[in-house]
Amino acid sequence: MDATAVTAGGQLRLLVRTMRIRQWTKNVFVLSPLLFSQHLFDVESLLRAVEAFFLFSIVASAVYVMNDVVDADVDRSHPVKRIRPIASGALNVSVAIAAVAVLMLIGVSTALFVHPGLAAILGAYFILNIVYSVALKKAVIVDVMTIAASFVLRIVAGAVVIDVPISEWLLICTSLLALFLGFSKRRHEITILEADAHIHRPVLLEYSTYFLDQMISLVTASTLICYILYTVDDNTVEKFGSKALLYTTPFVLYGLFRYYYLVHQRKTGGDPTAELLTDIPLLANVLLWGATVIVILYFS
Repeated sequence: MDATAVTAGGQLRLLVRTMRIRQWTKNVFVLSPLLFSQHLFDVESLLRAVEAFFLFSIVASAVYVMNDVVDADVDRSHPVKRIRPIASGALNVSVAIAAVAVLMLIGVSTALFVHPGLAAILGAYFILNIVYSVALKKAVIVDVMTIAASFVLRIVAGAVVIDVPISEWLLICTSLLALFLGFSKRRHEITILEADAHIHRPVLLEYSTYFLDQMISLVTASTLICYILYTVDDNTVEKFGSKALLYTTPFVLYGLFRYYYLVHQRKTGGDPTAELLTDIPLLANVLLWGATVIVILYFS
C-alpha cells in the first residue's frame, strides 16, 4: 500500500472519530413521539422514525465536525479536547469542511424524500448550531438554552415524520432535562479546567459553581414536577386509559439523583452520552424506565 493511500485511510479514520458516532445516542429523543403516541409497533411509523433517527444523526455529525473546526484554537487549551483530530492538527481542516458539506447534502436531501418537514427541521438544527458556535455560546444562560432547543428540535422531528401531534408535556420535560444536562456540563468544565476555564470557554467567566448548583437544583425539581404532572394529567390518563405511568416516577427521580451524584461526587458530567454508556446503574435505570413505559402503554 502506498503512502498516499495510507494517509487517505488515516484521514478517513480521523474523520469518523470527529463525527462522534457514539454521540448519536442523544438522537434517541427522535423516537420519543413514536413511543408515547403508541405507534411503536406500527411498522410504517417505526421505519420512518428510524430513518429520521439516522438522518438526524448524520446532520448532528456534520455539526460536530464543524464545531471542531470553529473551536480548534480553544480546544487546544482543554486537557481532553486538545487530542481531538482537528485540534491536534492530525485531521486536515479542508477534509473536515468537505465532510460537513457531504454529510449535510446526504442528510437534508434524503430527508426531503422521507418528509419535507424533516428536511426543514434538520436545516434549522444545523443553522441553530452554527449560530451557537459563532455567537450564542458566548451568552450566559442563552448558551445552555440553545442546547435545550436542539433537543426540542429532535422531539419535533420525531413527531413530524410520523404525523402525530406534538405533546406539550414531552417538549417541556425534554427542555428541562436538557437544561439539567447543560448546566451540569458547565459545572464539570469549571471544575476540571479551574483557573483556565475561561480560556477554553469565555462564557464560563459568567458562571460559578454556586450559581450552577442553584440552576441545577431548580431544573431538577422542575423536571420531576413536570413529569409527575404529565403522568396524572387528565388528557394523559384518558389517552392511555390508566394512571399507571405515575409508577415510573421513581426511575426518573433516581436518574436525576444518580447524575447529580456523578457530577458532585465523581466530578464527571461533562459528557452525558459517556455517563449513560459507562455508568451501569444509570444505564440500567434508563432501560428499566423504558421497559416499564412500554409495558404500561402497550400491554396494560
